[in-house]
Amino acid sequence: MKLLDGKVCIITGGGRGIGKATAIKFAEEGAKVVIAEFDEMSGESTANAVSGLFVKTNVADKESVNSLIKITLDTHGRVDVLVNNAGILIDSTLVKMEEDEFDRVIEVNLKGVYLCARAVASIMKEQKSGVILNASSVVGHYGNFGQTNYVASKSGVIGMTKVWARELGKDGIRVNAVAPGFIKTDMTAQMPEKIIKMMSEKVPVKRWGEPEDVANAYCFLASDEASYISGIVLNVDGGVVV
Repeated sequence: MKLLDGKVCIITGGGRGIGKATAIKFAEEGAKVVIAEFDEMSGESTANAVSGLFVKTNVADKESVNSLIKITLDTHGRVDVLVNNAGILIDSTLVKMEEDEFDRVIEVNLKGVYLCARAVASIMKEQKSGVILNASSVVGHYGNFGQTNYVASKSGVIGMTKVWARELGKDGIRVNAVAPGFIKTDMTAQMPEKIIKMMSEKVPVKRWGEPEDVANAYCFLASDEASYISGIVLNVDGGVVV
């Protein structure tokens, strides 16, 4: 039997990068995958690749999120797993960061996680089962230069994860976070080679992570093999936090 056999799994930001790798992994493990993605081209492409359902979604908009949940329920009748993967970066130092740059990152990375989790929590409470997985980051632990908004959002995700694990555990709902380190994605591929090499040297295992490394962590935490794990932040970082 596959790890996620028959489970209905929503993956926000599932069109590319870690979200896409997670969608592929979940489908391989038997899940019915719903790709919640703002970008139609990448969202539809990933959904087609995993024989899943694509729903254009703005996670920072309550009505858009509610529509996502309604379409998922109309199609599959339940929600077993939510992976709050959607996120954006708008980097700048504190004195140069504009208010709208701060607000936009918080809206997507923090408020979006809240809106999606709140929307599925009521469904999962009725089911008496469910898993919510939130994307944090290693910078949520120790900060990072030029990322006031991003770090604030990812630290906030860690806090919300712990609160929800306490609140929802009695209803059979597990809540965990995954904190990736340096992961190869389309975004990081644009960085200068010397910067990539320098950052690789900071990783104890001496390499960047692949999106599949994070997808594997999500898959385990989503599965019944992690049935007694809730309220944790799992670093997938090659030892960077150490």
